[in-house]
Amino acid sequence: MTDMILDRFWAEARSAVPTLPVAVPEAWAFGATAAHADELLTLVLDCAKTGTASAMQDVKADGEPVPEVGQASVILDSRGQPRAVIVTTAVDIVPFSQVSAEHAYSEGEGDRSLAAWREIHERFWAEHCQGADGFSEDMLVVCERFESVFAP
Repeated sequence: MTDMILDRFWAEARSAVPTLPVAVPEAWAFGATAAHADELLTLVLDCAKTGTASAMQDVKADGEPVPEVGQASVILDSRGQPRAVIVTTAVDIVPFSQVSAEHAYSEGEGDRSLAAWREIHERFWAEHCQGADGFSEDMLVVCERFESVFAP
């Protein structure tokens, strides 16, 4: 993706939602693979996904800041093309074992149950966790809730 494509997308988003910040925010894709990116983006576009979770150890390993309420993000598809803008509405950091059923439902995956969320995310973090500690029941999870504000 070129900066020009992102700049054009952001200008279109700001035209539709004038309260968005002037500066183009971080652009990123959900998941660790192209298939994850498109599958989870589809859930956002269908308004089924209003939450996401990150392993705190991955956030630290990537040198990324913890998301903040009010922060906008451009969501990319598997080809790196901008497809949606989300704005963070809540952030909670809790151990994996204390992620709520409400948060699990907000992620829109599987049957949206807490049991399915735990199974999906334990498998995901066991395979993809970048932190030295790997997956554990007491690993910290950044639970982010968001609102999709633009998806042309």
